Order: sequence, then C-alpha cells, then structure tokens
Amino acid sequence: MTATTTDTDREIARRIPGERSSLPALVLLAGWLIPGAGHFIIGKWGRGLLLLAAIGAMYALGLGLGGKIYLPNTNEMLDMLGFVGQLGMGLLYLLARLVGWGSAPALTTLNDYGTKYLVACGLLNFIAAVDAHSLASGRKAS
Repeated sequence: MTATTTDTDREIARRIPGERSSLPALVLLAGWLIPGAGHFIIGKWGRGLLLLAAIGAMYALGLGLGGKIYLPNTNEMLDMLGFVGQLGMGLLYLLARLVGWGSAPALTTLNDYGTKYLVACGLLNFIAAVDAHSLASGRKAS
C-alpha cells in the first residue's frame, strides 16, 4: 500500500509555524477597513458583494434615520460599548466622523433606531472580517 498525501496532510503542513503566510492578517485588516474586502481578496466575490451591500445599506439607513456616531471619550459604559461596536465599521466610521454625520443629539425614536443600525453594522463587519480571516487561514472550509 502506498502512502498518499491527502488534503488534510497538506493543510497540516501548511500550518507549520515557520511557514506562516501574512495573507490571513491582510485579509482581516482589509475586511475590517472596507466591508467585504477580505472576502474579495480570497476570491469569495458573492460573499464580499453581499456583505458590502448589507453593511453599506445598514450604514446608510442608520445615518438616514439620524443615528448617533459614538465618540471614544465618554464615561458612560453603554456609550463606550456603542463606540466599540461602531468602530467595527472601519473606514465608514472615520468617514462619518470626518464629515460630521451622526453628531446631532437623538431626539426621536427613529434616531435611536438609526444608532442601533450603526452599531449592528459595525458588529456585522467585525464578524465578516473574522470569517474572511478564518477562510484565509484554512480554519474554515468554504
């Protein structure tokens, strides 16, 4: 009987510590900065487009409803958690801060819903970036 190299053996050999690739880290960073970019890099065009559309729509809807963009310098625990969630939007968060979107105080219930959309948008982008990283590192099958 001859020994054959299986896909599992190749995968284990690929994960040897001295043979690490920087692709998973690049995919994670790109996926965080631009929604769907991590999936685009690894060739998952359908997932990347879906994530870009979904996260972009949530971002536009959240800002359209007058959602608040959280600032990092607050002493309120819920505001700090909202900031961390929104930080997941990557460059979209920086764009909103630079342009001044979401700086008006929330006066209606719709504004509060907009804020929740923006936090969910950031959290979804965090999950998408980690998913792309897992695919790139081989920890998750397509």
